[in-house]
Amino acid sequence: MDFLFTDWLGTPVWFWGAFLAIVAMLTAFDLGVLHKEDKELGIAESLKLSAFYIGVAMLFGAWVWFERGETAGMEYFTGFFIEKALSIDNVFVISLIFTYFAVPAKYQYRALLWGIMAVIVLRGLMIAGGAALLAEAYWVLYFFAAFLIATGIKMFFAGDEPMDVGNNPVVKWISRHMRVTPELHDQHFFVKVKDEKTGKLVRAATPLFLALVVINLADLVFALDSVPAIFAITTDTFIVYTSNIFAILGLRALYFALAAMVHRFHYLKYALAAVLVFIGSKIFVSDFLLDGGKIPASISLGVTAALIAAGIGYSLWKTRGKPEPDWPAPG
Repeated sequence: MDFLFTDWLGTPVWFWGAFLAIVAMLTAFDLGVLHKEDKELGIAESLKLSAFYIGVAMLFGAWVWFERGETAGMEYFTGFFIEKALSIDNVFVISLIFTYFAVPAKYQYRALLWGIMAVIVLRGLMIAGGAALLAEAYWVLYFFAAFLIATGIKMFFAGDEPMDVGNNPVVKWISRHMRVTPELHDQHFFVKVKDEKTGKLVRAATPLFLALVVINLADLVFALDSVPAIFAITTDTFIVYTSNIFAILGLRALYFALAAMVHRFHYLKYALAAVLVFIGSKIFVSDFLLDGGKIPASISLGVTAALIAAGIGYSLWKTRGKPEPDWPAPG
């Protein structure tokens, strides 16, 4: 029992165990009960599921606040809000990927689930690597901060060019080095097909597998923004990882509602750009202008929440009554 109270990455093991148990239960319930059979997820069900996931994330944050203190709780919520807002851009990219590979809506949810499972592992590796770097060299945090500021400035002036899925180098490499069926085979990622030369059954990937690979690659690109952003808020590995994962867990539920109205959030990217610049700048302000004194977590949370809320509100107001543009919708 003493093992449960020993620290691992600065947090008692039982904290990590509780978090992983919640994630496992949510995943098992989602896949094994709610979506035992492949079906299209409607917008109403998507919103209900999303509200459920957000509710669980909020309760977990309240538990962190109670057990770890006010500062840790605010840092968790700040990281969660940033990751949740950044995921809206991710939704548009995922929608383009599914459309390119002609994946019907009823198979998208299961593919997203397996994608999220991979993301949990990949984000864990990225966060562990970032934590190890910061433990060895604090100056890495300045690199993260400068990267966030540069990314935020770039977002202010970036255009809205859609992702070119067909020219993705990984898609081309897999298509050259693996057998890929031209059509989907229900929810399967791999199937047995007859070899044209030998007549024997051989294993081949399906377009659904390619879509899954590209989705995970896209998430790695988005992680280059979100992971440094949360490390700029806190270097507590537990807070960084849990806020990231809880925001991502609800993404697959929210996807089907957001994909239908993502064009309404056109101006959110400017708010996100401002958030990244603010989070990056506060590292330099704290260390060089405040002589190492930290900007209170309450200010970071308040500014982040206000910018994101303003971006969402202005987007919804500015795009009211406008028709959906001609970009692909899921399924």
